[in-house]
Amino acid sequence: MPRFLLLAVASAPLLATMAHAQQVEDQELRASTVIVTAPGPDRNADELIGNATVIEREEILEILAGSLGDTLDRQPGVSTTFFGQAASRPVLRGLGAERVQVLTNGIGVIDASAASPDHQVAADGIDAERIEILRGSAALAYGGQAIGGVVNVIDGLIVEDLPDDPVSADLFGAYDSVNAGSELAGRAQMAKGPFVFTLTGSQRDFGDYDIPGFARSALRRAADGEDGPQDSLPNSFAETQSLAGGASWVGASAFLGAAIRQQTATYGLPGEADESPFIDLEQTRVDLRGGVSVNNGLLTDIVGTFAVGDYTHTEFEAAGEPGTVYESDGVEGRVEFGHAIGSFEGAFGVQYLDKELRAFGDEAFITPTTTKSVGAFLYETREWDNGFGVEGGLRIESVELANVISGSVDFDLLSGSFGLHQHFDSGVFFGGQLSYTERAPNESELFAFGPHLASEQFEVGNAELGKESGLNLEGTARWRGENGGIGINLFVTEFSDFTFLTPSFIVEDGVEVSEADGLPVFAFVQDDASFIGGEIYADYTFRDGPLSADWTFDASVDLVRADLDGGGNVPFIPPVTLNAGASAEWGAWEVGTAITFAGDQDDPGAGQLPTDGYTTLDLRAEVDLSDFGFGADGTEAFIEARNVTDEEVRYSTSVLKDVAPAPGQNIRVGIRVAF
Repeated sequence: MPRFLLLAVASAPLLATMAHAQQVEDQELRASTVIVTAPGPDRNADELIGNATVIEREEILEILAGSLGDTLDRQPGVSTTFFGQAASRPVLRGLGAERVQVLTNGIGVIDASAASPDHQVAADGIDAERIEILRGSAALAYGGQAIGGVVNVIDGLIVEDLPDDPVSADLFGAYDSVNAGSELAGRAQMAKGPFVFTLTGSQRDFGDYDIPGFARSALRRAADGEDGPQDSLPNSFAETQSLAGGASWVGASAFLGAAIRQQTATYGLPGEADESPFIDLEQTRVDLRGGVSVNNGLLTDIVGTFAVGDYTHTEFEAAGEPGTVYESDGVEGRVEFGHAIGSFEGAFGVQYLDKELRAFGDEAFITPTTTKSVGAFLYETREWDNGFGVEGGLRIESVELANVISGSVDFDLLSGSFGLHQHFDSGVFFGGQLSYTERAPNESELFAFGPHLASEQFEVGNAELGKESGLNLEGTARWRGENGGIGINLFVTEFSDFTFLTPSFIVEDGVEVSEADGLPVFAFVQDDASFIGGEIYADYTFRDGPLSADWTFDASVDLVRADLDGGGNVPFIPPVTLNAGASAEWGAWEVGTAITFAGDQDDPGAGQLPTDGYTTLDLRAEVDLSDFGFGADGTEAFIEARNVTDEEVRYSTSVLKDVAPAPGQNIRVGIRVAF
């Protein structure tokens, strides 16, 4: 770990002058935009002790990839569970799946993505208005499944304020050479009096993607004695569609809205299977959201959100024969009451979830399970005139998981946090926070038993698992001036009964065997674990610089180390990663470059192979067409080259890292038109 800290310290001066290309306006917006995912009163990213990020639509389209985790991969402290082009979830500070709560408009996605890395998450950036990321424990507001953080995808279908323009539209299209693929998305909005109507749609059509060399890693080829596929990754195609609409009423001090979204996808499962398995999925989701400003001396506002989700996917085997079917449906609701008590501001609320996950077929490694949870939370903050502030809160939660075979298990959970911070007029901010979080095991960890071909494992759950708890200490120091800023967040988390998969055995005919159905046996077990790491990030802008351009710079380094108290390492942890780049703007024209350096992962955990690091280079050029009278602000055409040097990229956080590298060199061209 000391060498990681030395790298972080040594990188601080570099971060003040290097960058990942962004507009000056984007950085000002990022610092001032309110983080709606955070509990309590309105605060922007620079007012939070934890490391928070806001990504607005313009930037989302610039970094857009085939799935949510891959789109967010270059954000500080974020990695991806990469499972081909269509399925990935975000990994925050080395924690993913059941420890990162993915939300749509502040409510869980109600899908099956946390159960397996090959299951697509029912949230996407292609038609999102905004994405917010809270790193570190956000369980105080969202429950134990947010012990690692929160990613909130905000689609803008339900509005709380009347738009500036009575009619607006946004159309986007792009072509990718790496998979001969197309991307299309559109959103339109119309306001009539107090009523606002919003419609969005999207479509992707990706073929199998090109790879630099062999699908299998060098270590895997050496172990297998075979090279396997080359130059293109078989069965990596992806087709996705979404259509959604929302209607809102917006009054002087209240709003109420409803939205419906349907998402479908068909995508291949790359890997070592002899067949060409693929998934066909569909989710229909209905959202209701309303709020009212009260300001009666105690309550300031009340906001309620409710969602109903109906998700199903079928895993097809050889010759298109349907195999395993997964179904997930449920309801989730949340009511939050903002309040002011003397000089303290905060919120209290309740949250309810009732979800059922069912699986049928030969590879149904999870039997039907119902999850019910009820939680209540309280959060308070106060800041004095001298810039000193305190914050803290408490959450209690009851969780029941009922399995048709193993019966029911119950968990009573407690989470709490306390933090201090100091603002200075110079733009300096210091903060520290201590939090304690408890998490209940999910369906897979408790009740899995059977072959899981997507991850090439025979998975075994344990209904006797206890709740997982984490004690987290986080500190931050940052400065923001007129032209940029620099910051650092460091954290230490001590887990008790950390749950993870590790090589194991089952008993067949009285004999212990480490393979079943031709797959290695992996079981969910618990051990104490220690996570330590952090992020350093910086941005800088100046106008009329070299070559008479307006220059923008930002960069980040993130690192995490995770050890098991019983010996060994936590599996699927990202390596030390540096993202940096620069952009130059001349009026309507802009060019930029970005570089990513990821180190080797030589501590892969039991049953996993080491992962080589990589360095990728991206280039981008764009023109603002609105400067020439075409479209409204935001209308642009672009061309970019991703992974210019055709580097072999394997994510240590992916179960497919040794059989499915990320896409190779990609030339991407596109246009966005705003009206």
